[in-house]
Amino acid sequence: MELTWTEFERVEMRVGTILEINDFPEARKPAYQLTIDFGSIIGIRKTSAQITKRYQKEDLLNRQIVAVVNFPKKQIGKFMSECLVLGAVGEEGDVILLVPDFKIENGLRIG
Repeated sequence: MELTWTEFERVEMRVGTILEINDFPEARKPAYQLTIDFGSIIGIRKTSAQITKRYQKEDLLNRQIVAVVNFPKKQIGKFMSECLVLGAVGEEGDVILLVPDFKIENGLRIG
């Protein structure tokens, strides 16, 4: 199914920096809980991400990523996810994060 340009424009993808990474043992599949800074307009958001196959916590701290910030919040167990980190998913379920090539301002919109 094709999207219209108007539908695509509604998806708000933004750059953010990971400030904190915690294990998420309550998740059904191995995951981390992430705290991400999207700059002064969006602010700090939390999410969970199933990225444990390819990334160690120390690899993620202060790393910039791309996430969708305008999905509704989603309850995952006792944790509330407030955005969706984007990545390419391999056949084995390992996720490779989408990241900017250069350090840029948090909150910049992808478009």
